Amino acid sequence: MANSAQAKKRARQAERNRQRNVSQRSSMRTAIKKMLQSIENGDATQAQAEYKNVTSIIDGATSKGLIHKNKAARHKSRLNAKVKALAS
Repeated sequence: MANSAQAKKRARQAERNRQRNVSQRSSMRTAIKKMLQSIENGDATQAQAEYKNVTSIIDGATSKGLIHKNKAARHKSRLNAKVKALAS
């Protein structure tokens, strides 16, 4: 339990940051699932549009330190491969 004013403030900040991170991580995962759903439906144009959106969201999460840059690159690479396979 936090006893000093500094520790109490850090606890408040940590909780606020945790809530923000949970929300952003959830929106990233939702966008990825939405894109995978459009790929599963066979809609190439929709998947292409979703890919642009997902890429932006993933890059934002990376710049905020939410996920590692290699994880972001891996997600984008795999999603792009699926979009290209659908287009051909």
